[in-house]
Amino acid sequence: MSTFKAPKGTYDLIPPYSAKYLAVRDAISGPLRKSGYGYVETPGFEDVNLFARGVGESTDIVSKEMYAFETKGGDKLALRPEGTASVLRAALEANLHKQGNLPVKLWYSGSYYRYERPQKGRYRHFSQVGAEAIGAEDPALDAELIILADEAYRSLGLRNFRILLNSLGDKECRPVYREALQTFLRGLDLDEETLRRAEINPLRVLDDKREAVQKQLTDAPLLRDYLCDACKAYHEEVRALITAAGVVFEDDPKLVRGLDYYTRTTFEFVHGGLGSQSAVGGGGRYDGLSEMIGGPALPSVGWALGVDRTVLALEAEGVELDIPAATSVFAVAIGEEARRLLFGKVTELRRAGVAADFSFGGKGLKGAMKDANRSGARLAVVAGERDLAEGVVQLKDMESGEQQAVTLDDLVEAVRAKLA
Repeated sequence: MSTFKAPKGTYDLIPPYSAKYLAVRDAISGPLRKSGYGYVETPGFEDVNLFARGVGESTDIVSKEMYAFETKGGDKLALRPEGTASVLRAALEANLHKQGNLPVKLWYSGSYYRYERPQKGRYRHFSQVGAEAIGAEDPALDAELIILADEAYRSLGLRNFRILLNSLGDKECRPVYREALQTFLRGLDLDEETLRRAEINPLRVLDDKREAVQKQLTDAPLLRDYLCDACKAYHEEVRALITAAGVVFEDDPKLVRGLDYYTRTTFEFVHGGLGSQSAVGGGGRYDGLSEMIGGPALPSVGWALGVDRTVLALEAEGVELDIPAATSVFAVAIGEEARRLLFGKVTELRRAGVAADFSFGGKGLKGAMKDANRSGARLAVVAGERDLAEGVVQLKDMESGEQQAVTLDDLVEAVRAKLA
């Protein structure tokens, strides 16, 4: 037993369970790869001010949950708590927005870190796949991203998720709503910390999960009643495009996102099988974020979908993913001469594109065949001294038990024919 364990609130991904995570990542990124999104990967840590400016100093993420530290050289860094700010920073640093092809469409996958109270569906280290479309203000772009996320979930066999949709307005109409909401909040029986938050960013109070707070918010003014004509028209176009694509959604006038940078379109994917942590993903438009972190005006939109939460949602629905066995052929050699020969044939099979493995450790026939069974391989290649003397190996179907002798020269083609 090891002395060390994974830190509290984290998890290890270990075969065969880890294959689910890889399948989910592939399924979520699949529609993006077919829609012009290129892969981007950013460091696991950034300048702490990137998140303080972009995510918002008043958010719990920055004020309570961020892993911040100072390096030996005096740099103040933070483990990334979310992906959007890092991806936008990378795009700006590489001047992707100056290459004349806007929007810049990027997707990413990685681990993120927040110091939260661990519970089902909420971890201190978690995995997401995200997408960002940078540099264009177009309701079709917002609709595209929602449609692609819906397509990804449905390709996995997920059915019982809901899409919540709202508009948060823009710099023209939100200040009027902000003042109305603050006036309303000042009249409530709220603790000092919540009142302080209301003065900095009152939308954050609407996102408060405490029942005592939510009860008092029943009659809170709704942002949709304060939207300017431009924001109303924009939102209606997003709704119309999603509807035309056959994507079902619910208007949620109380939906806000926990990060300060969101404007206009905001959406969330929720699932009833995750307990209190019902959100499996979400996103929206963030037209002012580039300017917040020192870049030019670049209206943008994006989302992030939780890989671990998506796996939990699949398990809640009883969806079994069709994950192919990691090994198609398992070689069992009896005797030193057979070991050298079959090891070479395994290499040959791999070079021919066949997933093949080998019985390592000099085990006898019984132990090696147990390894073959555990590998999940469809075929076993077995050879001993008598087989080699005849210039053949035994090709065994692990499901039916049928076995046939195949010459060494014909082995690769025989295996391909069986696996076809």
